[in-house]
Amino acid sequence: MNVVETASQGLKREFKVTVPAAELSGKVEDRLSEIAKTANMPGFRPGKVPLPVLRRRYGQALLGEVLQETLESGAQQAMEERGLRPALQPKVEIQTFNEGGDLEYTMAVEVLPQIAPGDFASIELERLRAEVDEAEVDKALQRVAEQYKRSVPVAEARPVQSGDVAVIDFEGFVDEQAFAGGKAEDFHLEVGSGMFIPGFEDQIVGRPVGEPFDVNVTFPAEYGNKQLAGKPARFAVTVKELKTPAVAEVDDELAKQIGFPSLVELRDAARQEMEKDFSAVTRARMKRELLDKLSAAHDFEVPEGMVELEFQGIWTRVEEQRKAAAAPAAGAEGEGEGAEGAAAEPAAPAEADPDAGKDDETLKAEYRAIAERRVRLGLLLAEVGRLNNINVPQEEINRAISEEARRYPGQERRVIEFYEKNPQAVASLRAPLFEDKVVDLIVEQAKVSERTVPVEELLRDPDDQADAGAAAPAG
Repeated sequence: MNVVETASQGLKREFKVTVPAAELSGKVEDRLSEIAKTANMPGFRPGKVPLPVLRRRYGQALLGEVLQETLESGAQQAMEERGLRPALQPKVEIQTFNEGGDLEYTMAVEVLPQIAPGDFASIELERLRAEVDEAEVDKALQRVAEQYKRSVPVAEARPVQSGDVAVIDFEGFVDEQAFAGGKAEDFHLEVGSGMFIPGFEDQIVGRPVGEPFDVNVTFPAEYGNKQLAGKPARFAVTVKELKTPAVAEVDDELAKQIGFPSLVELRDAARQEMEKDFSAVTRARMKRELLDKLSAAHDFEVPEGMVELEFQGIWTRVEEQRKAAAAPAAGAEGEGEGAEGAAAEPAAPAEADPDAGKDDETLKAEYRAIAERRVRLGLLLAEVGRLNNINVPQEEINRAISEEARRYPGQERRVIEFYEKNPQAVASLRAPLFEDKVVDLIVEQAKVSERTVPVEELLRDPDDQADAGAAAPAG
């Protein structure tokens, strides 16, 4: 095999490879000789089939296998002889090949850059810590209590007020025809929650208990059920009972409801969970700071192919989010009664879109820069891991698979089988484990100062455009 480098520009290399016909035929003959030792064909004793017969039977298939292996070995030889590592699978194009003649092909490949990690001891990091005081535990328990909110009857006779839980019967009509999903009995509506279509709850406020009345509204133009979208509707409504929300008391009874022997144990569990959460936030913030400083301190060429793959992954998610945002409201065509019916339309405040007002050209440029940063950081961390012999033991990968399986109760076996059959999925679990090990190694060498801060400061996002998970190490 003769390998000649024909082009070299940056990280791109091109080679011309020539494999003599004798070398190819020799490999085919070697394979035939191996098969001949155990071949079993009608009319011949096992292991005694003549080579010409085997050649007619298996020659073409073996030649295909030899060609494939030769193409792969040519790429490996070209890389090893020059001390290069391919970034992606080489692109091979056969130029000349006829059976019995030489094989000539070209190979184009991008290689990994030479990376010289900086002096990590010069990096200064700050580890923020927030102490879990009793006031924070009290707030957490109060939030738990709110989840166990119950409704108690309103004692005095009065009209509906905003914030009440009104137990109502209703039936909706469009063009005086009842429609599917527009009827419910004994429905508990928290007035002012925005659960129903605009205008519905406003017209319940001030109504007395027990007297039927009509609510007139218009379905939003973007309503999920196209048969109702934009149409005026009348709902016949009766308020049957009024209740008021009552938050559960933070006491032993609440603790027992949740599954703890007493409030003392519940408080301890809440404190431990908060400490765990704060520790995770602390680590994430310091990792973000580290990645920012590594990115600023290391500027080397990255393979265009890797950047393009990363960018395409980002842009695909952007387009998926656009489609999801443009999709009609879910649950709008429910046939059942209650909150799933046509009268209900959950209202969720829209978050500010950082991409709003930008054209695709601008967005693509921004996301391509993010993709390049991710690839560069990934390659840097991968190289640090390689130089320091960092690896992820199989037991840690098995543990990660088990944790993932536990997220799907009743389907654990299927999840585990999925990972057993999909090496790429296993690699997606291995990557963050590897990254964490490399980050820990760098942090150990860096100068880390600690500062105790209020919980609010710890939890405050330092940058709305956070990119803490920027690195996706290769290898």
